[in-house]
Amino acid sequence: MSSKIHTDHAPAAIGPYSQAVVTGNLVFTSGQIALDPNTGALVGSTIEEQTHQVCKNLTAVLLAAGTTPERTVKTVCFLSDMANFAAFNEVYASYFTQKPARSCVAVKELPKGALVEVKVIAEREETV
Repeated sequence: MSSKIHTDHAPAAIGPYSQAVVTGNLVFTSGQIALDPNTGALVGSTIEEQTHQVCKNLTAVLLAAGTTPERTVKTVCFLSDMANFAAFNEVYASYFTQKPARSCVAVKELPKGALVEVKVIAEREETV
């Protein structure tokens, strides 16, 4: 059985999906872009600013699901321009310090004109 996760500390879904789903001890987040949770507006015009907001949003979703970025086992990262790869990595590395498995690809376009989107799979503590 799985459960849906929602927190007001991360942006509401902009489509027919959940912020995250928990099944067993795994959390699967939906992709997060750099939206302000209070206004729904895109935050920042640089890859660094947007990556910080994405990671803050992911942290809020993971906390609501009972875990943290440190327990992330896999990330999938989407960049609108691979020229931003090094700058993205610099910010990303400050949040995902345990170096989870990762895929990073360039895409033609992201929702709302975002520069970056990230989704994660994380573990939760085993519950008895």
